[in-house]
Amino acid sequence: MILVVEDEAKIARVLTESRTAEGFAVAHLSDGREVVPWVRANDPSLVLLDLRLPGLDGLEVCRALRRFSTVPIIMVTALVEEVDRLMGLDVGADDDVCKPFMPREVVARVKAVLRRPRLMGLAGDRLRVGAFELDEARRRISLSGQPLELTGSEYKLLRKLLRAPGRVFSRPQLLAELHGGDDDTYDRAIDTHVKNLRRRLGPAAGLLRSVYGVGYQLDLP
Repeated sequence: MILVVEDEAKIARVLTESRTAEGFAVAHLSDGREVVPWVRANDPSLVLLDLRLPGLDGLEVCRALRRFSTVPIIMVTALVEEVDRLMGLDVGADDDVCKPFMPREVVARVKAVLRRPRLMGLAGDRLRVGAFELDEARRRISLSGQPLELTGSEYKLLRKLLRAPGRVFSRPQLLAELHGGDDDTYDRAIDTHVKNLRRRLGPAAGLLRSVYGVGYQLDLP
């Protein structure tokens, strides 16, 4: 089930009909205040979330969803809302699409986000994502069965990325994971941690991708 959250009737119809034509089951809401209880009750596969909504705007809805859910979120914004688009990624959106858009572009983005690996193989403190295995109890991460030799900061950074594969994290978000939100920490310091982590990953270093102007993501096949 895909949830379309859009208050403009024409755009909502385009988004809903294009998803239905591709074989997706679709639900539609027009008020931001309705989204959180609906998601809690229905557990959708993906949310297409407009930025400008009555009741509660898309950024606040996204923040609220991320407090309890890893459901993929694609933010729908206008071309003039560049700052808000980046803020959407910063608060937890997985991708964005700008108005005006072609329906097939949205379909392509939906399919791409749904192909990204989510949390899987969760059993107690152990988590498998692709070729990675996270063992929380032992504070150990393995790649293709081989334990990685990580510093404390590298472990925290990779753990954060593994828990939301494909999601783009901003530098401040990643630094907050390492340093508890210390505002005095220079956000470019995360680049040094990423460089060191890539070295640890060896041939798999390309999975840790930089996203220009935003931050980093673990992009698993």
